Amino acid sequence: MDASVVGSSWRDKILPLRKQAQVTDVWLADRLATVLPLIMKREGFDMWIVAAREYNEDPVFDSLVPATMLSARRLTMLIFVLKDDGSVETLNLARYGFGAYRAAWDPEREDQWQALIRVIREHNPRTIGINVSETFAFGDGLSHALYEQMWKVMPAEYRSRLRGAERLCLAWLETRTPQEMDAYSGIVEIAHGIIAEAFSGRVVHPGITTCEDISWWIRQRIHDIGLRAWFHPGVSAQRRGTGQVAGNSPVAPGDLLWCDVGLVYLGLCTDTQQNAYILRPGETTAPDGLRAALAAGNRVQDIHASKLVTGRSGNEILAAILHTTRQEGLDATVYTHPLGYHGHGAGTTIGLWDMQGGVPGRGDYELFDNTCHSMELNVKFEIPEWGGQRIKMAVEEDILFTNDKVYFLDGRQTSLHLI
Repeated sequence: MDASVVGSSWRDKILPLRKQAQVTDVWLADRLATVLPLIMKREGFDMWIVAAREYNEDPVFDSLVPATMLSARRLTMLIFVLKDDGSVETLNLARYGFGAYRAAWDPEREDQWQALIRVIREHNPRTIGINVSETFAFGDGLSHALYEQMWKVMPAEYRSRLRGAERLCLAWLETRTPQEMDAYSGIVEIAHGIIAEAFSGRVVHPGITTCEDISWWIRQRIHDIGLRAWFHPGVSAQRRGTGQVAGNSPVAPGDLLWCDVGLVYLGLCTDTQQNAYILRPGETTAPDGLRAALAAGNRVQDIHASKLVTGRSGNEILAAILHTTRQEGLDATVYTHPLGYHGHGAGTTIGLWDMQGGVPGRGDYELFDNTCHSMELNVKFEIPEWGGQRIKMAVEEDILFTNDKVYFLDGRQTSLHLI
């Protein structure tokens, strides 16, 4: 497909910054009203405290505050109380009010920590969640100093009610609402459109353009359309007879190109790896072996999708995928990760590239419905046209897992980009 056609289909999706903020603030209000009560009840918390200081914010903090609040103010405490009617009351202990949070502290009458203890006494929660975790960074956002201060002022009767809110943090970050799920495909379409532009003759001039040139072009493109790359784009080339091509060497006809691209729009991340082939003179398509390698990658994706079952741990899913791929003679490596407000997001880990026997802790967490993931994997494949040379066909596409089914957000690559 012509890159200019691809590009025109997504450019108008990108809203002005003010409109983006309006959208994400509506999403936040909906999440606080619908997601938070369900997960607090599921994980057994009556109260959740998120405390953060300016420029040392908890990983969940940004996802809990309006778009106009770009950081904490001095010490900001958010308190969530699960009420008897099943709703959640949202309280703010800070000098500045914001969003849907009710101000619950008068600095003229009491200090901030006294206000926290007063609120706790007023609600008398049986379990109080604080963000401390040995396993997940997303559940470990309460700084050591703040923890010590909280423990110091906490009455003895409430200290025993404090509990690490690791699973609550993960659930909040990983659960996608219907509004977010509806929008996610369009966000991934933007990433796919940029990759299609990058892997085209508009950007790549064989014999002149390097992998580093393409990488920086992608990052600049993301910046120029007003979005943010959450990691520096990766681009590499494999070449017959020589293997990997140096990043500062020009690409050439016959090269297999690969990219890894992740951007952020409306607070949600993408993470995509796709591949392209530079045609040799007289060629109209890629060699059969390279196309077969991509088909093998697609087959591993299908196997992967079939093993995703609600309640299974990431380690169980990984073992099931690799068992089937080995039966089919596919030399696959799987390293799928959650996707959402963070690129390497909250949720279960399904393998790491260097841990194919399972990931202790992070891989023991179970898969939940209404979550998004970056299905990341590679397959090693011998290319007959390259004298049997083994290549690595790495593919990564973003998926939605809902109602126990897998949906590729904006589809997946089933044919190589041709340059």
